[in-house]
Amino acid sequence: MRKFRISFRYQVPICMNWLYPQAPHPMTDAMINEKVLAWAVDRAEIPLDVVAKKVNVKPERIATWIEGEERPTFRQAQSLSSALHIPFGYLFLKEPPEEKLAIPDLRTVGGDPARKLDLNFRDLLNDVLFKRDWFRDFIQDHAGHELEFVGKYTVNDAVETVAADMRKSLYGEEGPPQSGNWEEHLRMLIDKAEAAGIWVMRNGIVGSNTHRPLSVSQFRGFAISDKVVPLIFINGKDAKAAQIFTFAHELAHIWLGESGVSNVELGDANYGVHQKVERRCNKIAAEFLVPAAGFPAQWRAADSLSDNADRLSRIYKVSRIVIVRRALDLGLIDQASYSRFYATEVARWSDTPASEGGSFHNNLPLRNGLRFTRAVVNQAVGGGLLLRHAASLLNAQPTAILSYHKNGRPAQ
Repeated sequence: MRKFRISFRYQVPICMNWLYPQAPHPMTDAMINEKVLAWAVDRAEIPLDVVAKKVNVKPERIATWIEGEERPTFRQAQSLSSALHIPFGYLFLKEPPEEKLAIPDLRTVGGDPARKLDLNFRDLLNDVLFKRDWFRDFIQDHAGHELEFVGKYTVNDAVETVAADMRKSLYGEEGPPQSGNWEEHLRMLIDKAEAAGIWVMRNGIVGSNTHRPLSVSQFRGFAISDKVVPLIFINGKDAKAAQIFTFAHELAHIWLGESGVSNVELGDANYGVHQKVERRCNKIAAEFLVPAAGFPAQWRAADSLSDNADRLSRIYKVSRIVIVRRALDLGLIDQASYSRFYATEVARWSDTPASEGGSFHNNLPLRNGLRFTRAVVNQAVGGGLLLRHAASLLNAQPTAILSYHKNGRPAQ
């Protein structure tokens, strides 16, 4: 078996030997490019006084560096790169690097493109792609094959057909297994998707950095529709009641062969989306979770929305908001009734903020995906992967990898 390559996250020098034959003294002036520094400050969207505090200088000093009037020392430049979340070598480039998003941004606000995805999202996506490079090689070297359901349909195919095929691929002919409440059902759906070959990650922070939370206003999920390693990412900062719809929405992206970043708004009449693929994925997701056939007959017009939501959420194993949203889409209630119910539900979510909780051994496969976590840990323990590389792939310390192998549930 060949050794797996580990690619660098950033294709720029992280050592300054190419500029300075001998290691410079920490107090030597660093000949950084002020244009790159200005770009990095704008990119990070961090106030100048906050950056200055992290570098341990006054904001006016940072301003002189941006204007090119003075230069930071090497130690200060290293602190800058850390504070602005860029590789040290970026500060010495001739021009700011051009950053292109690796997958389509499908988010819209009022019909217009949403505001630029922030630094936390971009670093998250880079981290995910770094992991995917390794995992794709690993799967292909272990008799991996292309998955026939990825891109099996197009946006022009019937919603019912796509949703039925999604259910069949995850559950088989026997249908969904018994599960408890909707949270357990979501966990079951994720497990079934992983078993089918779909890599599912759910995290509310960048890697394992609790100081870098992911914003729900930025995105709720994304999908990478790769035939070998299709991937779904769910923003763990979102209310758990909304995550089940996000999962189904991103699952539809895989079946349509359409990668992209999504920010579905369950409270909006049009789900807050306007692009054709997003509208289609919402319809498929709703049909996947709550098939239209039979649902109107189970809706009791004489009962309150809350009573219908409670009863049918137990039957369909989805959250209350998904049930009432389905009733709106099928014309069983009006928009005003739905808006009032949605506002009440959002208030309930605010009282119980989303949180991963649990132990390290539970969170590691949740954040990275169960199959991926097991593959990395087993390769590290078996000698097929250096421990430090495994730690980098899982955003963990090397000792934590060994701890997970001993106390977690690595594959047999």
